[in-house]
Amino acid sequence: MKKNIIGILILIVIVAGCRFSSEVDLEKPFAGTKLNVYNWGDYIAEDTIQKFTDETGIIVNYEMFDSNEIMYTKFKSGAVDYDVLIPSDYMIEKLIQEEELHKLNYDNIPNSIYIDENYKGLAFDIKDEYSVPYMWGTVGILYNTTLVDETVDSWDILWDPKYSGQIIMQNSVRDAFMVALKKLGYSLNSSKKSEIDEAVVLLKEQSSLVQAYVIDEVKDKMIGNEGALAVIYSGEAIFTADENENLAYVIPKEGTNLWVDSMVIPKSTKNQAAAEAFINFMCETEIAFNNTDYIGYATPHIEAKSMLPEETRNNQAAYPNQAILDQCEVYVDLGEEMTEYYYEKWNELKASLN
Repeated sequence: MKKNIIGILILIVIVAGCRFSSEVDLEKPFAGTKLNVYNWGDYIAEDTIQKFTDETGIIVNYEMFDSNEIMYTKFKSGAVDYDVLIPSDYMIEKLIQEEELHKLNYDNIPNSIYIDENYKGLAFDIKDEYSVPYMWGTVGILYNTTLVDETVDSWDILWDPKYSGQIIMQNSVRDAFMVALKKLGYSLNSSKKSEIDEAVVLLKEQSSLVQAYVIDEVKDKMIGNEGALAVIYSGEAIFTADENENLAYVIPKEGTNLWVDSMVIPKSTKNQAAAEAFINFMCETEIAFNNTDYIGYATPHIEAKSMLPEETRNNQAAYPNQAILDQCEVYVDLGEEMTEYYYEKWNELKASLN
């Protein structure tokens, strides 16, 4: 009898243990799964990844890039099977056209309801089938008010000889050509070779005035008063203004780029549902707020934006009014032939600097 009772007790313990284990698995169905996430540098709050792992049990291998082109090259090499990428608009369109992305299962991304409608249905993913917006912003001119005493409202000032050696340009094909194309009155998505030819001539004329073509270094240079004028992303402009009160940001009257970085899932993933869990986590209100508060870029998340200080929400550098946004364009993929032509002219520009 004692043996029977002991056996029954052991069976109860085993069943209870299995039930408990099942409950844990239901709470964290992807526990132990590994995700490879590829994002821009310094583009997420420091504790976000750890919070995600704590909440889901998913382990994240997090890598960073500093240009869409670098991201694309490494992704296409197949060296890593990425599960989540966070590229910009035109690069997302390129990946869609190359059939490199999964269509998203929004049943697994319920927090996507918090994304502002203004950042849905954009040209690069018109039906929002492949991407969920993460951050957005503009490209404009950051200037030092102690070194520039005139009104800054046009790209023209970047060709003013009196600022020779004090102008900092973006070391980016699309952004550099965007400045010249908008100055000429053309679309930043121009696919006319004659217009690209005009733009490169303009950039060559400017090159003797340019101190440097950089990307991340623009922040430190402007904070350290090393330049008078710089082409910069809006989020970086906000950061620099916090560090140096003499810096101001403006979107030129000719218009500029409205960019959107979004989360996508490549077909290389072996864990689409877990990748969607990551995207959903990034769209949690508290997480989205922490990310935008940390990096300083504008969030498309309605609730996260509402949690920001009124001063930030009303900052035209971070959240420009509709009249300004109406002058902006989203980058689109130019196709292989035109992309190669832009790079050909970019290399021609760089060669002329030597």
